[in-house]
Amino acid sequence: MLAGTEPCAAELGLYIHVPFCAQRCHYCSFNTAPLDEGLLARYLKSLARELDLLAELPWARRVRLATVFLGGGTPSLLEPEDLAAMLDRVRRRFDLAADAEVTIECNPESVTRTKLGAYRGAGVNRVSLGVQSLDDVVLPRLGRLHDAGGARAAFEAAREAGVTNLSVDLMYGLPTLDVAGWSAAVETVLAWAPEHLSAYGLTLDGGSLWGATGVAGLPAEDTVVEQYWLLARAAAARGFEHYEISNYARPGFRARHNQIYWRAAEYLAAGPGACGHVGGVRYANVKATPRYCETLEAGALPVDFHEALTPGQRLAERLILGLRTAEGVAAAWLDERLDADAPLRRRVETWRGEGLLTLADGRARLTEAGFLLSDALFVELL
Repeated sequence: MLAGTEPCAAELGLYIHVPFCAQRCHYCSFNTAPLDEGLLARYLKSLARELDLLAELPWARRVRLATVFLGGGTPSLLEPEDLAAMLDRVRRRFDLAADAEVTIECNPESVTRTKLGAYRGAGVNRVSLGVQSLDDVVLPRLGRLHDAGGARAAFEAAREAGVTNLSVDLMYGLPTLDVAGWSAAVETVLAWAPEHLSAYGLTLDGGSLWGATGVAGLPAEDTVVEQYWLLARAAAARGFEHYEISNYARPGFRARHNQIYWRAAEYLAAGPGACGHVGGVRYANVKATPRYCETLEAGALPVDFHEALTPGQRLAERLILGLRTAEGVAAAWLDERLDADAPLRRRVETWRGEGLLTLADGRARLTEAGFLLSDALFVELL
């Protein structure tokens, strides 16, 4: 399938999924696998085969990789030598830009100064630290294996290892989390002075433990809204750009890889369950790690699903993804969507009247208040 799909762009991103976790978090709906040393070794060999097969696609030599992102799972369970071998293979098999952004997601309990220094030596230049909470009562309820002290120690270890592009993940809307507790966490993390901050409201997605069983103690909706505004104002006061619904960055430190997603641009994917987008085709690898390995051991790419996006699908994706960002989308794209839907055009005018969306300089943008209500707005656009 990928062999006959020609990319539209000269630069792509590369996402590598590392599925292994020491323990699955209760809110997590991502494709994960329990840590097993034998399966990990098999996965690493299979991933090397997948990278080779991707690099042998007819068009692969004509494109450059601008970003590499290792997500999971818990990529920081990888030993430095395994990560180094992986990134060395990427460099040998692809045209990796000299200034490529190379990100790895890390859990606090799985990193040390030595490991992070070795990651940096292997070519990692951006670390995303999954803190999520600084409440030592909430953290074990989430299924996290670190405490607040461990989160701080991991951040300091990254700085001592020379990491100069450091992102921290936090979550709001968590069980028993009140406004005061959230405010304390936000102020503490901002005082650490990271370059980037991601903050996600808790969602009970299907496939997660809490999505299946529910969870007690969730804060009221007005409390969650207050937590959102508290972060937005605190981050702005410290010079962070609120450049995407859930993401804040100091100038010059926006996540380049994630911006590929939000611009509906193109990226390759490797690893179990990894999803890619090339030449108007969206595809996903098989999810189960043993079957992923079996497919590659048989000499085939492990693509489980693919579809060529229709013009309508492409437009909807560009709108929904682009409106997640402060840049917004071309107003002409929104007009194209509204041309055949008079009721939706009237609703969009209502959004404008309520201060949720603005039209200026040929761009349509959601406001801060619009970001907060974006899920409901996006349902309308679909």
